[in-house]
Amino acid sequence: MKKIFIAILAITAFSACDIDRDPYGALDAENVVNDPDANLESLINGMYAQLKVWSDPMHRLGEYAGDNMMIRGSSTDAFYEFISYSRTPNNYRLTQFWDYGYKAIAQASNIINMFEEGRDAEFDNKLGECYYVRGMMYFYLCRAFGRPYYQNPETNLGVPIVNGTPDDVINLELPDRATVKETYEQAIGDLKKAEELLTLDKGHIFASKEAAQAMLSRIYLYMSGTYEAPNTEFAQLSVEYADKVINSGKYSLLPREQFMKYNTFVPENNAETIFAVKRVASEFSGFDHYYGVGGMYANIGGMGWGEMYASAKYIDLLNETGRNDWRPDSYNMVDARAAFIEPTYEQNADTGEYTEVFRFVKQDGENVLNYVQAQTSRSGGTITCKDGDDSYTLTPVDAEQEIYSIQYKDGNTYTGVIDNYIALNRVYPQFYITKASREGEESHLHSPVISRLGEIYLNRAEAYAKLGNYSAALADLNTIRTRSIVDGAYSGLDASNASERIDKERQLELAYQAERSFDVFRNGVALTRHYPGPHKQFEDIPATDFRVIYYIPQDAINSYPGTLTQNPTQ
Repeated sequence: MKKIFIAILAITAFSACDIDRDPYGALDAENVVNDPDANLESLINGMYAQLKVWSDPMHRLGEYAGDNMMIRGSSTDAFYEFISYSRTPNNYRLTQFWDYGYKAIAQASNIINMFEEGRDAEFDNKLGECYYVRGMMYFYLCRAFGRPYYQNPETNLGVPIVNGTPDDVINLELPDRATVKETYEQAIGDLKKAEELLTLDKGHIFASKEAAQAMLSRIYLYMSGTYEAPNTEFAQLSVEYADKVINSGKYSLLPREQFMKYNTFVPENNAETIFAVKRVASEFSGFDHYYGVGGMYANIGGMGWGEMYASAKYIDLLNETGRNDWRPDSYNMVDARAAFIEPTYEQNADTGEYTEVFRFVKQDGENVLNYVQAQTSRSGGTITCKDGDDSYTLTPVDAEQEIYSIQYKDGNTYTGVIDNYIALNRVYPQFYITKASREGEESHLHSPVISRLGEIYLNRAEAYAKLGNYSAALADLNTIRTRSIVDGAYSGLDASNASERIDKERQLELAYQAERSFDVFRNGVALTRHYPGPHKQFEDIPATDFRVIYYIPQDAINSYPGTLTQNPTQ
């Protein structure tokens, strides 16, 4: 009698949800069954609404496990496991990611199963939206819980494939996890069906033909092997789907000055956004913005915790082609992507003046790195700084950019910059991140970006490189690089440098979009996080480590109607 709601409950019973209200998009099941056509639009809206809750843990587990950010200290919040790689199956944020991913799959599947395609373009487009969401969800779930594709996809486990309500919901027995290969095939099949049915363009916050093609370009890139052992068949398919998006003419890279404000544009009005999960300010009340994605990265207008900052590694990458200067009196962004970083320069409460310091990272003991902000003094052309009771004379490395070095008392030479003193949180300078904040200038409002044109050029660059077409790869790579760095084009690309340069550009461009950790491991590379922070600074995580994927939530295993195999514990 209540087939629709039973289906949703059957899927979300994978784990005990901690949300004590009806899920987004819940409708009276009897009305839906009696008049599905009248409720189709509401069902579609409900499907999209699942993505709003899902996108929060999606960002955290994808971004926090990378090397673009650091946190001021350990935390009791479940997200700290993503940073520390202390994996456990009892993590409510993982459960939320699983729950709402499968809620979206359930809602999409039931709409697909309720209606026959072929009425008209508008109706088929709605079905296409469902196929897109379902395919996207299977991919996102599989890359979190299934091993990188180059590692035995025929035998490694992905996630369960459950597409709608089984005939017998009383004696329900759902299948165990499909293999990684089977899960990818399901995602690809859904997205290709979406590509076929999506003929209308409803804007950047709805599924579209190009959104499906963009996701297919990424999936095939994930399947394209490593640089050392590429799968050219899948690399070629990644190129072909990137071509479709780029050649559609529907999207354009924002000019440099606009790109530096990318985060402030609503997705509907952003020419570079292909698909984003739309959020609106009315969904947040009071201090709810504290708990949004951006709230951990910055405190803006008194809103947000501001406990996570750009890592020293990421800042060094930004400064690689020239120093980015955030000081108000000498503001200069060499790399446009540095505009999403905002240090919290501290001013004297009485005079409003800043304190000049020499900031560098030093090694404390064998396995600890820490920031130092040593106050400077000037006498003629000589600059000294004082760290504790010790004074040091600065040696110019690039005096015009105010980059200097010192011979430290531990025998090491450290290079740093003259800058204003940045306020500390515990012992760490606050390099705020604003890329996930300020949409419409609303504090931490942020509509998570799923696909944008910048990524598609980088997908194609990598795929071309894996095909050995380095000239085409270089053209795409420089399209993105020169947008951010004036006159920053690479002069050449070949087998000796392609992986390093393309990986670096992906890290710079896609930072804080939940892509980084997956990009590292899918290419068989170890994650290195040799920079200040409470994480294990000199522990490298190889792509074969059991911790590169997450445990299936234990609540899901306990309540699953059937066998649900857990990931290995070592």
